[in-house]
Amino acid sequence: MPVSSGPALSGPLLTMAVPHPDRDLAAWMTAYGPGLRRYFRRRADDADVDDLIQEVFLRLQSAQLSAPIDNVERYLFTAARNALISRHRRQKARGAMLHDELEDGIELAEQRSPERIVIGQQEYRRVLEAIQNLPPRAREAFQYHRFENLTYQAIAQRMGISKEAVKELMHRALVRIVQEMESDL
Repeated sequence: MPVSSGPALSGPLLTMAVPHPDRDLAAWMTAYGPGLRRYFRRRADDADVDDLIQEVFLRLQSAQLSAPIDNVERYLFTAARNALISRHRRQKARGAMLHDELEDGIELAEQRSPERIVIGQQEYRRVLEAIQNLPPRAREAFQYHRFENLTYQAIAQRMGISKEAVKELMHRALVRIVQEMESDL
């Protein structure tokens, strides 16, 4: 008899050359059903156990086997593992879609409320005012970087200063904008 690599099961290790759908499937269900139940109970919700067992035997029944299965136990538990993986992927995809739909709905509702629109407009004006209140060179570096998407190196060349000086101007600009935004609260 072949050595099993799956969970220990009581009962004989079955082998077959080509499946006889009704007789062999019934024998496999009797011999391996309890072991598959234990396997799934440790890895899935109790509500899913019967469905997963059924999925394993359904996969087996629908498989078009042309070669003999020497180790039915290993074959079934590989199918069981694949059934778990497939179920997990389906649930994850379903959950992600529901989460995205819910999140999109909340965001749209928040974005469209009159109060949110007014708050957004006020914050926008405050940020623009904070940028306008920056010292001229810091404002120039900030505008090049944030509005024209220039790199620090390109800004340094355009302004005729070092890259380190651009970093310092950007740091000062950001600190000052944050301070001004916080002071208005």
